[in-house]
Amino acid sequence: MNIQIVSVGSKPRPAISDLITTYETRLPHSVQVNWMFIKHGVGDLTTSMHNEAEKILKAIPARCKVVLLDETGKQFSSEQFSENFIAPGVDLCFIVGGSYGVSKDVFDRADYVVSLSKLVFPHQIVRIILTEQIYRAHTINAGHPYHHS
Repeated sequence: MNIQIVSVGSKPRPAISDLITTYETRLPHSVQVNWMFIKHGVGDLTTSMHNEAEKILKAIPARCKVVLLDETGKQFSSEQFSENFIAPGVDLCFIVGGSYGVSKDVFDRADYVVSLSKLVFPHQIVRIILTEQIYRAHTINAGHPYHHS
């Protein structure tokens, strides 16, 4: 399974990166997580979102499920996240948009729009939460006691 995470914004700070790596190294060897960081667009809001959208859409690998993380999306429990998104042989691309969200083109490309919470989080925190939930989903699927239902 290949997981591409496309995130608008700068690379994580070292402390954040360490937390992300903690979960990534716990994943099975058959799971490869690749990150792509896209610089914020420049100009007015419309131009900025258009620039980001072009880069995001180019970064999506062929033949994968595209999961856009957005506050307007559907919320899932950890079990539902595991059932819906983590399956052997299914490649995923998660998109973490910019501060002002993403353009309609990115929404249209997404197979799923998911909200991690009704709360709004900074990108750095979203990256940790997403990585932990990917790891948690694998432990749920494996019947590992990490997740307590």
